[in-house]
Amino acid sequence: MKKTVLASALALALSGSAFAAQVPDDVTLAENQTLIWGVAGEVPTLDPTKSSDTASNKIISDLFEGLMVRNPNGDVVPGLAKDWEVSEDGLTYTFHLRKAKWSDGEPITAADVVYTLQRVVDPVTGAPYAWYLGTANIQNAKAITDGEKPAEQLGVKAIDDHTVEFTLERRTPYFPNMLTHSSTYPVPQHALEAFGDSWTRPDNMVNSGAYNLTNWVINERIDLARNPLYWNNDETVIDKTSYVASSDVNAEYNRYRTGEIDITSSFPLEAFDQIKKERPNELITMPSLATYYYLFNTEKAPFDDVRVRKALSYAIDRNIITDIILGQGQLPAYSATPPAINHFEPPKLEWAEMSQDERYQKAKALLAEAGFTQDNPLEFELVYNTMESHKKLALAVTSMWKRHLPVNVNLANQEWKTFLQKVLQKDFDVARDGWIGDYNEASTFLSYFSSDGMNKTSWGNKDYDKALDQALTVAEPEKRKAYYQEAERIFARDMPAIPLYFYTRSVIKSPKVGGYNIDNPNKLRYTRNLYITKN
Repeated sequence: MKKTVLASALALALSGSAFAAQVPDDVTLAENQTLIWGVAGEVPTLDPTKSSDTASNKIISDLFEGLMVRNPNGDVVPGLAKDWEVSEDGLTYTFHLRKAKWSDGEPITAADVVYTLQRVVDPVTGAPYAWYLGTANIQNAKAITDGEKPAEQLGVKAIDDHTVEFTLERRTPYFPNMLTHSSTYPVPQHALEAFGDSWTRPDNMVNSGAYNLTNWVINERIDLARNPLYWNNDETVIDKTSYVASSDVNAEYNRYRTGEIDITSSFPLEAFDQIKKERPNELITMPSLATYYYLFNTEKAPFDDVRVRKALSYAIDRNIITDIILGQGQLPAYSATPPAINHFEPPKLEWAEMSQDERYQKAKALLAEAGFTQDNPLEFELVYNTMESHKKLALAVTSMWKRHLPVNVNLANQEWKTFLQKVLQKDFDVARDGWIGDYNEASTFLSYFSSDGMNKTSWGNKDYDKALDQALTVAEPEKRKAYYQEAERIFARDMPAIPLYFYTRSVIKSPKVGGYNIDNPNKLRYTRNLYITKN
């Protein structure tokens, strides 16, 4: 089998600056290298295999490392792998591991990688990202998650202790990009077998990343300390990092102002202009690979009727949402994929080209066709997780619906863990959702709604799936664009979810925190790439 070494990957692998804090020569470091993050609410899990939310993934990215990671600029570079090769037909990827250790001193081996990915796809595990390896087209992944084959038949094998071979069912040109996602991070088989479900507790956890878990107080804080056995520990600067949990943005902002938090996860929307005026050097607004949605449960009447789905989508004035309610540079969304994605341009969509008045009129007509009138209004529940910004948006959207359509909407506000369980079990009418790209390519947004994707809407369309399948046959990113545009047109025609806006990423960051790249559209910032400057 002829293989081609990816020279660019090898070059990056040999460059320590791709992975570590890059401290300018004119910067003086503080003696105390401690960083405190704000995080939105209690994290559900620190198990990479079982995580599906951004709060968990942020902390997991400090505790664990993937075969591939992102450097401070957001580029994909080798992590636990030092380099890789791909076969000429694009169906076999071979990764060569570094001589790295788990935090307990045991070597990280190819067998750990195989164990982890078999665990992900095994239906017994119940991993929320089991579908992801299917969209990565790893051999037999979908058949295993569907219960048709045993996990041992997954197309991943250990050639030796430091060599892992992936066999794909079809060419997937962005495959290394997909291995930056936390669900693929290797986990320690020996620790899981020793401690079972309690392996993520501070006394039990064994991890591969730059930091170790030292303390976890539910609904309060998670503390990490530098891992001396991390393979690149010598170029890590931050010694300790903590995550302070809060579902109240006002409380988080107050903690920032008193110095208890160095980087917020969010802040009160209504305070944006004041913060911008008073703390211009601390407020950061960045591009983001993320879309805010309302999902429909398309298995549940009347949301199995596309006319109802379109009516509710058309009756929302997105410019009011982005310009007045949010006002932080967010963009109105009429498609699934945000403009910050590389090599993508949204197609022209008829409903996006309408004026808002035209959309209102179309929405009324569609809902009337579906049988809903003032005498027979549409009644449903909109569920969202506890956060002031979600509540504010839900109230605004509900007001638009009621002003223009015969609807009665019940708003249901739920704590994060309860909300997540409710949505994953598809026990909802309409639910708030947000999708942050797992990698910088349009497929990460579009495959979410494929028949094999996470797809909490239960919607499926063969033509949509076909367009995504056809994109995989094209190696050149620019040439895949046409297939992604076709998928967007089908999405707009069936409207399984309401795209509301494309995020920007806004945080408040203490001036003493260095290394935070504001041009990187990926949400994750690894603590190992940051440092604290002397005041």
